[in-house]
Amino acid sequence: MTTSSWRDFRAEQPAFADTVRERFQQYRHHVLATLRKDGSPRVTGLEATFGRGELWLGMMPNSRKALDLRRDPRFALHANPGPGAEMADGDVRVSGRAVEVTDPAVLARFVEDTSPPEPFLLFRAEPDEVVRTGLDGDEIVLQVWRPGRPLRTLRRTGDDAPPREE
Repeated sequence: MTTSSWRDFRAEQPAFADTVRERFQQYRHHVLATLRKDGSPRVTGLEATFGRGELWLGMMPNSRKALDLRRDPRFALHANPGPGAEMADGDVRVSGRAVEVTDPAVLARFVEDTSPPEPFLLFRAEPDEVVRTGLDGDEIVLQVWRPGRPLRTLRRTGDDAPPREE
C-alpha cells in the first residue's frame, strides 16, 4: 500500500483535491473510522483541518480515536453529508494512515493557524485513497484517486449494468 501526503495528492490532481477539500469545508464535523485493539471499527466525530498543504486530524490526548491511531494508524474519514438526502456536492471520503506530529515547530504553527483547544494531539493524514461519489443525471459517478495512479472515473446507472470507466 502506497501512501502520500495531501500535498502530493494535490500536486497530482489539483482540481480533484480542491473539490474534496471544499466538500469537507462545507461542515465543521465529520466522521472518523479507526480500528480498535480487537480489530473492530470505531466511528467517532472529528474536525478535519486543511492548512499548509496538509490534511490535519486534531484530537484530545487519550481519546479513544487517538489511542487507536497511535496503535494502528489506518483511518477512514467521511465528510459530513449535511442535511437531507440530496448530497448535491457529492459524497467524499479519504482513507490512509495518520502520522502523529510531535515536532514542536509544526505544532506551534498549527496552534497559530487554528487556535485548537489545548491540550491536543495532532496527526497528519497520508491518504492512500480519495473517493468522491456524485450524481450526473441518472448516473452515479465515482472518482477514485490512489497514489501514483491516474484519477479513475466510473459511471453506472441504477440498473444492473456494470460500471463504465471513462
